[in-house]
Parts: sequence; C-alpha cells; structure tokens
Amino acid sequence: MTGVQTCALPISGHHIALGRKLAPLRDDNVLVLGSGGFVHNLGRIAPPGSPEPQWSKDFAAWMDDRLIARDDDALADYRARAPHAALAHPSDEHLMPLLVAYGAGEKTERLHSSATFGSLRMDSYSFS
Repeated sequence: MTGVQTCALPISGHHIALGRKLAPLRDDNVLVLGSGGFVHNLGRIAPPGSPEPQWSKDFAAWMDDRLIARDDDALADYRARAPHAALAHPSDEHLMPLLVAYGAGEKTERLHSSATFGSLRMDSYSFS
C-alpha cells in the first residue's frame, strides 16, 4: 500500500516519545498530567474487600520496577515483557496517559499504591 507509514515503535513507545516532546513545557511551569488505570480490567473486578489476585500484583510490581528504573525499552514493549499485560490491560488506553507523563519527566517516584475491587489499581506517580 502506498502512502502508509509503518513504525517499529509499539503504541506505548509512541506515548513515551510524546511525553519527551512535551518535556520542554516544564520549563514554562506547565504540568503534564496523565490519568488512567494502573491495572484496568473491568471484566475481572470483584466485590469490595476481595483480595487482589496474584496476576494484578505481578503486573503492578513489574511496572513499578520498570518505572523506577526508567527502563524506556521495557515500558515501550510492556505488552510483550510485562507479566499478565493483556489481563491487566485488555486494551491500552487506560495505561497510555501514564507513559506520556513518564516520558515528560526525568525521575520517577511512587506516591500511592492500592487495589480495590480485587484488581482495579490506581497507583500514582510523580515524574520530576
């Protein structure tokens, strides 16, 4: 097909790159904010008070390790590398805002970590 461009980056890599493009805005005191779900599979939520399943813990721990390590390559390829990625995120849209904000920062700090309804996670990070 003519006129169709292909790119080697997975969609998550594009979002990290977008964050990098937005990073200079920080010099103008612009806040880059992303909101989504750290683990987001509404088909797997459980009643309030249910324990978090191991697959959710494994995915969250892997993501936290890679975010703290600033491992762009692993994060860009999280679908293939992270344990239970497809289960934690049946589709990408709830994780991509995190990767944009990550791309705009230089240092990662976890601010909050919790699970509700079993596996619905809304962990919070700062990327200074």
